[in-house]
Order: sequence, then structure tokens, then C-alpha cells
Amino acid sequence: MRILFIGDIVGSPGREMVKRYLPQLKVKFNPHVTIVNGENAAHGKGLTEKIYHELLSYGAQVITMGNHTWDKREIFEFIDDAKHLVRPANFPEGTPGKGITYVTVDGKELAIINLQGRTFLPAIDCPFKKVEQLVQEAKKKATYIFVDFHAEATSEKQAMGWFLDGKVSAVVGTHTHVQTADERILPNGTAYITDVGMTGPYDGILGVNREVVLKKFLTSLPVRFEIAEGRTQLSGVIIDIDSQTGLAKSVNRILINDDHMFFE
Repeated sequence: MRILFIGDIVGSPGREMVKRYLPQLKVKFNPHVTIVNGENAAHGKGLTEKIYHELLSYGAQVITMGNHTWDKREIFEFIDDAKHLVRPANFPEGTPGKGITYVTVDGKELAIINLQGRTFLPAIDCPFKKVEQLVQEAKKKATYIFVDFHAEATSEKQAMGWFLDGKVSAVVGTHTHVQTADERILPNGTAYITDVGMTGPYDGILGVNREVVLKKFLTSLPVRFEIAEGRTQLSGVIIDIDSQTGLAKSVNRILINDDHMFFE
């Protein structure tokens, strides 16, 4: 099993990078399943139904979300019918949408779980207790389990990786928009990376117009964030998983921008 995951897609620049490079990445790596994080895909915050279908048309099979899930109010109108969309599973009970979905590959099931951290983010239900419950549920029918942990703190992400080591195929971090160089296979066989990075503006600050962000830091006054223009980038990972054990064999970063064309 080979999974291609593309990190936080930010606005139209990020969507254009997916449209341009995803077909090339599929030819090069031939992934069985492509997953993307789309919580910033609509103007930097949230997801619309049109963009949901747009990302699927580019070749994504599952779209994960995060703390900006509800930023576009129209998501309430389609999320329950969006079979290929998962939002953080540890949102409170009764929240629209779902936190786990399944994809069948060669007769075997891949479970995709989305979680949100609580450190420096809104205090929602415990992601550790929730994922423990979902992993037990997923193991009843899934050979492979992939977790997108959308969290702010590096320590919380590392804790989740160690907590799930040997229990799931992969734990990938999203949300902080800067790709980390710590990809590894943990001792019990789970692929891990603290943050996959973002797909979108390359010369902004986390995808936002840098002049606006600098003004906020210099003045402490409220500002309106705007998506940066100019050069763009794509960040992702390729993960190979053993079809018998469901544990990872390799994890490699992908980074495409004007200064790097990094993938093996």
C-alpha cells in the first residue's frame, strides 16, 4: 500500500499547485490512495462544496480538515453527504460530519482518521481517548490506518505518534504549515512526521501576505489576513505500508518550490 498525502492546501495558489503537480506525482509514485488536507482551501479558511469537488477532480480520494472546518458556513449544508470528507473526530458528540472514513484497495480497507490537538487550540474532546476508540473500531475491518493529527504543539504531535506507535500505519502532523525534517518509522512500525507542511504561497508567512503579518507583530493591532501572492510550493509525504502487517516500511518527504524539488 502506498499513500500520497498533501499538506494544508491554502487558497487558490494551493489548489493550483495540486492541479499542476498531482498528476505528475501520481505518475512518478503510483500511489494507491491520495489524501489531502483541505481545511484552508477556500480563501485560506474553510472549504466550500465547489472546492471539495474541485479537489476530488484533481485526484484526491479523501480530504481531511482541522480547526477551520466551520469557517465557511455552507459546509453545514453538505458535510453530512460528503463521503470523501473527514473532520476532526474529537469534535463534540453530535457535530455534523464524520471523523473516520474508509477506502478499499485491492480488497483491503484503509481507515483515514482526522484529529485536532488541544494545546493552543480550542478545548474540544480529548484526541487521545477518541483515537483509541476509533482505532479499536477500525481494526475490526481495516488493514491500514492513517491518522492526520491537526495540531499546534510539536510535543502534542510527538506524543500522539508515540501513543499510536504499532497501532496504526501512519501519523502525520498538519496545521503549522512548515515542513519538518523528522520523518521516521517509529520502533513499532508507525510512520511519523511532525508536520507535512503547506501547499500554497511560498513567499508569505504561513501562506499569508507577509506585510500584513509584520504589521500585526510590529503594532499588536488587529489586521485582516490575506492570502499571499507570487511564488508557490507543494508539501507532502509518500508512505509505503506492508500489506500483511499494516505497518509502515518507509516515509519520504515531498517539497516542491523554486528552491527545492525534493522527492525520492
